[in-house]
Amino acid sequence: MKAVGILSALLLATCAAPAFAQISKEQIKERKLIKSSTQSELKQKASKVARKEAKKLYKEGWTITPGALPIEKQLDKSYMMSYEYDDNMFPKFIMGEAMSIGENYDAAKMQALELAKQNLAGQIQTEITALIENTVANQQLSQEEAASVTQSILASKNLIRQSIGRTIPVMEVYRTLSNKNKEVLVRIAYNSTMAKESAKRIIRDDLERKGDKLHEDLDKALGWL
Repeated sequence: MKAVGILSALLLATCAAPAFAQISKEQIKERKLIKSSTQSELKQKASKVARKEAKKLYKEGWTITPGALPIEKQLDKSYMMSYEYDDNMFPKFIMGEAMSIGENYDAAKMQALELAKQNLAGQIQTEITALIENTVANQQLSQEEAASVTQSILASKNLIRQSIGRTIPVMEVYRTLSNKNKEVLVRIAYNSTMAKESAKRIIRDDLERKGDKLHEDLDKALGWL
């Protein structure tokens, strides 16, 4: 049951952890411990946390569409996916969440999904920027080179959003407001490897269009060969 306690303590930190930034030895150790935990232990804790959170959401008026999984089951799925790591102990998924209000359910849901994708794009953009800053700290790129790459990253958020492929629906709940409008909350997951690949392709293309040879140095510095 030791892993159960660790799961609860690290839940928020893991959900917010970068998907493909460098991680410390301590983080690797923690993640390996969680990964080695039995599936039943993880499910047991996730269910307990999910039931508590679901109870709160139900009280706040959130509900599900007919045929959808109960809120606690949706939360279970979200928590479990947050604890999936690849062989290098990096999170397998980036999670994006958003809420939107509309006169009808479908309109609110579509807007919420679009906002969730924007949230994913922002996270990808932030993490790539952090990688660039790390190359400067390790003297793999100069400040000037990093500034040029960062400018391309900042200008590419919309392209990154557009490049996001198939996302995994993780959570979808709604509530009816006092004015009869619908408020929809969605949570989606996106494969971290796919996110990194699409982001580096966009940045490479932007640098090449500018006639900037920096993309070659960037490939070497970040191991994107």
